[in-house]
Amino acid sequence: MNLFENVMLLFQDGGWKMLVMWIIGGVLIFLAIKKEMEPTLLLPMGFGAILVNLPESGAKEVIDHLFEIGIDSHELFPLILFIGIGAMIDFEPLLTNPKLMIFGAAAQFGIFFTLSMASLFGFELKDAASIAIIGAADGPTSIFVANTLGSNYTAAIMVAAYSYMALVPLVQPPIIKLCTTKKERRIKMQYTGKKVSKLTKILFPIIVTVIVGLVAPDAVALIGFLMFGNLIRECGVLNSLSETAQKVLANLITIFLGITIASRMTANEFLRFETLLIMGLGLIAFIVDTFGGIMIAKLMNLFLPKDKKINPMIGAAGISAFPMSARVVHKLGLEEDNSNFLLMHSIGVNVSGQIASVIAGGLILSFFS
Repeated sequence: MNLFENVMLLFQDGGWKMLVMWIIGGVLIFLAIKKEMEPTLLLPMGFGAILVNLPESGAKEVIDHLFEIGIDSHELFPLILFIGIGAMIDFEPLLTNPKLMIFGAAAQFGIFFTLSMASLFGFELKDAASIAIIGAADGPTSIFVANTLGSNYTAAIMVAAYSYMALVPLVQPPIIKLCTTKKERRIKMQYTGKKVSKLTKILFPIIVTVIVGLVAPDAVALIGFLMFGNLIRECGVLNSLSETAQKVLANLITIFLGITIASRMTANEFLRFETLLIMGLGLIAFIVDTFGGIMIAKLMNLFLPKDKKINPMIGAAGISAFPMSARVVHKLGLEEDNSNFLLMHSIGVNVSGQIASVIAGGLILSFFS
């Protein structure tokens, strides 16, 4: 087929959809390069969206094969990525202040709220449950759940989950400011800085895996790989492997994951009304998650003495978008008062959200698989 025939093909029935997907791919590439929003993910997603929407694209077969191996058959990419994420996470801020887990749990409320909304919009229960998990703000968990439940909208769910993760710095600040007063945002929290023993750090991932395995068996694969990565970090005898998992492994798998997701971004599969609806429901899930975490903090403040008040912004970090959400909260705190350092508190909440989102995914699978 010559160049002229390829160009003409674009303007045949449905050919305009390819052009729309090129534009979407271009926007993702722009966000990755110009705005530096999760470039290791959005750049391959954007370029992949262009690749698979070229007429008679020879790349689609290769990317489809990657999708089958890495996601469809065994969910290898999400699980291996969790090893890298686990190796990045330092649970010490959480272990020094375990009550931060409350905010991680509260910030999952959007999942179950969105599940109800998606059902009201007429989605099948397996699709509604898969859409709801976008609220976990955790791409690997979203892929794992949607694929396990056999959702009809896996492509839109994957793109929505990762897009909103990348857009956390744009999505969360307006919601946080709307839900809090200037006085609340200026609340300072003291960080004790007390150390956690090495034994505690080693036992924590093991104990969490066992507990989650008993409570939500379907989440064992997710939590197990996450905690294995953390155990590599904390054991002290695999430092080079931990560094490799944090950098080389995590980045490599993220690139493969991004371009593999693009295999389901073909015009016919992606450009549907349901896709727009799923993107909207995913945004609602993020908003309700953020709102839930903040409101729990405000509720707790009603019963705390003046010198023990919690800055309610840290509740917003309870979503699983690690470490983007924690950085957003820290930055907002500094904007209100340049001596207000909330990073350690927000990191503690953020890692608790990582655990809570995996447990929520496991519960969704237990209920609906």
